[in-house]
Amino acid sequence: MLASETLDPSAPNGRPRWRRWLVWGPVLALCLAAGGWLGLRYSSTGRQAQLATGYIAHVVCSCRFVGGRDMGSCEGDREPGTEIVEVTEDSASRSITARVPLLAKRTARFDPEYGCTLDAP
Repeated sequence: MLASETLDPSAPNGRPRWRRWLVWGPVLALCLAAGGWLGLRYSSTGRQAQLATGYIAHVVCSCRFVGGRDMGSCEGDREPGTEIVEVTEDSASRSITARVPLLAKRTARFDPEYGCTLDAP
């Protein structure tokens, strides 16, 4: 046994204290990561991500299905600062999904009678 490995009298079989960190270290890291994600998701940044994805989904849906333009020309309709929002098209269901990874996702669907409408968040 090394001199730095002090024995914990309360530990079973006299195991060194550092072995506890092999179990509790990853648990602590996971709790900190989950807390950080929840803090970011429900902060003003998360609300701005929800707003941005809804706006981009509606604008691109209107451009694509109401205006009849292709996806490449719809990129010019996006506001500066919304480059982080990823846009995908589903031609079969005539919908556009916009997402900010890990924070927000919104979908706009085209209906011939009502135009483009956002799905409920």
